[in-house]
Amino acid sequence: MNNALFVGGIVPMTTVDYPDHISAVIFMQGCPWRCIYCHNPHLQSILLTESLPWEDILGLLRERIGFIEAVVFSGGEPLAQSMLPMAIADVKRMGFLVGLHTAGTDPHMLTRVIPLVNWIGFDVKHSFGEYHLITGVKGSGETARRSLEIVISSNIDFEVRITLHESIEMSLLLDLFKELSDMGVKKLILQKCRDKDEFVVEHPIFSDRLILEDVSKYFDNFYIR
Repeated sequence: MNNALFVGGIVPMTTVDYPDHISAVIFMQGCPWRCIYCHNPHLQSILLTESLPWEDILGLLRERIGFIEAVVFSGGEPLAQSMLPMAIADVKRMGFLVGLHTAGTDPHMLTRVIPLVNWIGFDVKHSFGEYHLITGVKGSGETARRSLEIVISSNIDFEVRITLHESIEMSLLLDLFKELSDMGVKKLILQKCRDKDEFVVEHPIFSDRLILEDVSKYFDNFYIR
């Protein structure tokens, strides 16, 4: 099982998953965390019977050479898979840029793959001391912070995204913004949370223009999705 790659799906063409580039997105199975608002809960577990053959994925990508510019590994959590470096290397040999969507669940694996990656979308869940309230896993905040430090120190192009669950206290959130800025984050994207029925449940910060204006001053690029 450790020598296989488990793919839950693929989007063959998208304009929103890698900034300024047309890309394909490969959704990897498996994630060690259980975030309360997870957008892809069907990818949390590895299901051998539902895994797409890697050779089929590579064949589809070959057909798109010249039409897409990048391939993004998403999930689930790509870092949960031991064969991720091999998969990224396969894609790079085709001439594609490589993007990675990750929450930083495995700093060791991140260190292995980051030299192969061109861009990272890093998902921050909560203030690092309270991560378990979102992920359900004790110590996940320390792991995520360590991974984010690796990303920042690598000088790779990246953005940080925070999906704002309504339960995150405003004071903790404001402290988090300052901490991210102090760490060296330049681009921050705030994302609205959706419930299990796909209805938007807005955090109070989205209704406070003055606070949002203050937060924007911490970052070179600040967006709301």
